[in-house]
Amino acid sequence: MPNTHREHPDYASLRPQAVALRRAGLSRRQIRDRLGTPLTSAALTHLLEGEPPPEWTKRPNAKDDLREKARELRLTGKTYDEIVAELGVSKSSVSLWVRDLPKPRKSPEAMHQMREARWAPYRAARDRAIRQTRATATGEIGELTDRELFLAGVALYWAEGAKSKAYDRRESVNFVNSDPGVIQTFQAWLRLLGVEPERVTFRVMIHESADVAAAERYWAQLVGVDAATLQRTTLKKHNPKTTRKNVGEGYRGCLVIRVLQSAELYRRIEGWWYGIVLGAKRPA
Repeated sequence: MPNTHREHPDYASLRPQAVALRRAGLSRRQIRDRLGTPLTSAALTHLLEGEPPPEWTKRPNAKDDLREKARELRLTGKTYDEIVAELGVSKSSVSLWVRDLPKPRKSPEAMHQMREARWAPYRAARDRAIRQTRATATGEIGELTDRELFLAGVALYWAEGAKSKAYDRRESVNFVNSDPGVIQTFQAWLRLLGVEPERVTFRVMIHESADVAAAERYWAQLVGVDAATLQRTTLKKHNPKTTRKNVGEGYRGCLVIRVLQSAELYRRIEGWWYGIVLGAKRPA
């Protein structure tokens, strides 16, 4: 009958040897070979209890480099999402690696972009509603009759045109505006009144710092005349202390429309306006 009795290792005598070998920098396999005693993994662990493994035996962490990179990115002001996108790791890992670092302050540009992104859906909905309202209102007008255009023109001139004063009588038709639609409506009104084209002059009025030539071409094309026939442009002096908002490619100044030999027409306009005022009065 075979002998099944196995001798147990003498832990008391083996531990000093195992500890010495460990401190000498040997691995677990090397220690087991040096001791020359068959030891289970649990027995060897018991012998080496309290003794840290040498650095060379530690398996390197594959994410150590990513962790350091994540921390570097965080210190430069990157957000969690930006770090995740750049390193291809999970957001939970990034949070674990950098949560002890101070939260970066967002730049004004980043804050502006965040606000724009947050409000973009609301602005889009508002803009759609505005366009719909305008389109509906435009359709409610339709084509004007001559009388409707006549009344609109009288009101338009009295609101925007030059008016004679009691202390400064100047009975002539002069109209200044920067809105192309207003200018075209005023032109249509003059044609309705039978004002001859040769009696109508045009002049651009604009700041000297603007693109004067481009503005002259624009207004001439709008009213249907050659730019060479425009009267001399009036240039407004530029004041560097004033912050103007009417700048850029969309700024074209104003167009001045003057009707020659128009004293009689002006008096009629004045009378038409008073007629509208009286006609608008209704019993309370």
